[in-house]
Amino acid sequence: MSIDHYENFPVASVLCPPALRPAIRAIYHFARTGDDLADEGHASASERLADLSLFRQELNAACAGRAAGERWRGIFEPLARCLREFALPPALLHDLLDAFEQDVRNPTYADRAELLDYCRRSANPVGRLLLHLYGITDGAALRQSDAVCSALQLINFWQDLGVDGPRGRHYVPETDRLAHGIGIDDLRQCADSPRARRLVQSLCRWSLTLMNDGAPLALRVPGRAGWELRLVVQGGLRILEKIDRMDHAALTQRPKLTAMDAPLLLWRALRMSGHRA
Repeated sequence: MSIDHYENFPVASVLCPPALRPAIRAIYHFARTGDDLADEGHASASERLADLSLFRQELNAACAGRAAGERWRGIFEPLARCLREFALPPALLHDLLDAFEQDVRNPTYADRAELLDYCRRSANPVGRLLLHLYGITDGAALRQSDAVCSALQLINFWQDLGVDGPRGRHYVPETDRLAHGIGIDDLRQCADSPRARRLVQSLCRWSLTLMNDGAPLALRVPGRAGWELRLVVQGGLRILEKIDRMDHAALTQRPKLTAMDAPLLLWRALRMSGHRA
């Protein structure tokens, strides 16, 4: 089980209400395909951006009620039905495409605010779209959803430090990196050190604070959606726990969830009440 934010969609889950499954699948496949256009295969950056531009044109067509093109018909016909039935906010779908384009350009991030702005477009729309399907639109719930989704995105970054660094992807904010005396080459080379571990510890504490801020939403959301969210929250917290237990050596070890974690996650989800990790 990954902490990647698209893998946290409750696609075909027994906890997902049957009436919402087609819409959730439609949103998932839209996000997954856009993410793959930005990151999978061997296309050049310019080719990826061109494909994402075409993908956005298809989104505009779906929002306007026009027929889908042949290339992504299987993505946009179900999404168009979802847009009509649930009046999904198109801006959230466009935010995801903005984030995918940013991934192609592969910037670095000066500070935590810049990285959170990326999360605002790459992760937070996922939670807001799902809440929209459940008819939950109040400001407090949306803020808590944003906190959970941003926390999950950040946890995924710290989980993948040893994968992203050699690929030239750097999500550690420059202010954090410099404050701990870590050079960009240290991240590229996955150079473990006491300073690097202190950096990872600081980043994980930031993510934990965000998760704790948002986790009470799981107790407010009724029914199956609330249980789904409890498990997602506990999955993120479990990864942070594993990073802590490896003494924050995330540059050289990649923690992951396995089937062995499932009973513990279920137990912790059942015990969530007035949550605080």
